[in-house]
Amino acid sequence: MAPGKPGKSAGGSEDPSVTLFRQYLRIDTVHPKPDYDAAIQFLERVGTDLGLASQKVEVCQGRVVLVLTWLGTNPRLRSILLNSHTDVVPVFEEHWTYPPFEAVKDSQGNIYARGAQDMKCISIQYLEAIRRLKAEGKSFARTIHLTFVPDEEVGGHKGMEMFVQRPEFRALNVGFALDEGLASPSDTFSVFYGEKSPWWIKVKCVGSPGHGSRFISNTAAEKMHKVISSFLAFRESEKQRLKSDTRLTLGDVTSLNLTMLEGGVSFNVVPSEMAAGFDIRIPPTVDLKAFEKQVAGWCQAAGDGVTYEFHQKCMDQHITSTEESDPWWKAFSGVCRDMKLQLKLEIFPAATDSRYIRAAGHPAIGFSPMNRTPVLLHDHNEFLNEDVFLRGIDIYAHLLPALASVPPLPAEG
Repeated sequence: MAPGKPGKSAGGSEDPSVTLFRQYLRIDTVHPKPDYDAAIQFLERVGTDLGLASQKVEVCQGRVVLVLTWLGTNPRLRSILLNSHTDVVPVFEEHWTYPPFEAVKDSQGNIYARGAQDMKCISIQYLEAIRRLKAEGKSFARTIHLTFVPDEEVGGHKGMEMFVQRPEFRALNVGFALDEGLASPSDTFSVFYGEKSPWWIKVKCVGSPGHGSRFISNTAAEKMHKVISSFLAFRESEKQRLKSDTRLTLGDVTSLNLTMLEGGVSFNVVPSEMAAGFDIRIPPTVDLKAFEKQVAGWCQAAGDGVTYEFHQKCMDQHITSTEESDPWWKAFSGVCRDMKLQLKLEIFPAATDSRYIRAAGHPAIGFSPMNRTPVLLHDHNEFLNEDVFLRGIDIYAHLLPALASVPPLPAEG
């Protein structure tokens, strides 16, 4: 969709929810120096305005998780967790039509900003859905917690990964969680019930050095060539498998990319060591131990002096039930049916904080209510249309009552 002309700034005709969304987008939480304090202060003010209890948990120095709570009428029951992250990825401003932190709205209602899709929209949609429900005088049996976490875009290691290990998280008594999904260019809404396991592998090849004019035997480069050929041959086979079976999505196959190469000191010196970095994302249907044996085999076949090490190795393969017999899924999918939302169930092709929530033993669904919208997370000119944004609030305003009203489960007495 081509950008329109810049529209008016938040004028009297703009929906207040859209105005709030644009204000949040203007807070610069881009890595490597996200202004987390400004984001937390902004969100805390909104929570106070809504009458939500507030708690700040510093999981490590400079990394705070904000928890806003709408207490249920039966706090003993397990709660609903609405998670979102406050950080956004870097931008290349020269490729943007509008400045990426001004939240310009064009004449078509498209709001351009880093975080418009990933995922400041969701944070405000949660809050505005609660605003609507509270204004209608609603209350529910289950408590609803909103968590706003840092550092998701850099792996969540100083965010949700640490938070789920803390007593403050356990005290939330989570029963079911919602987190981010992806936009969908079609009429359908993508729903993610699991994620790939991210593996970051560095392969090192050691060989004979020498002068660049000679045919040295047993070089690091020859071994690296074999390693790269094996890895990329597997990549091609998975790519073709995805291409040949229309039932598969990116989340169903193992993606593999060569992302780093290191080695050499001079043009005329054959290096004694070379290294390559691979980013591999493995679906939960794959036997991880068997896959590591395959990796080890590729390295062994390249010759002696070839080793590998993990810079990230996620072994969690939890998935969330999408069976109608599951009370949480029944509540979620029932609302979607009533609202005539077409759902497409998928494995998330990358990684989100949902993996830490699932690993802690809690069912989690990745869902961003953005259909008929190009997928632009991490891309130039990231935008979300205001009508799509407002529809998302309406969807959450229907989902939250259903989830927070799930009858007591057997384990809850």
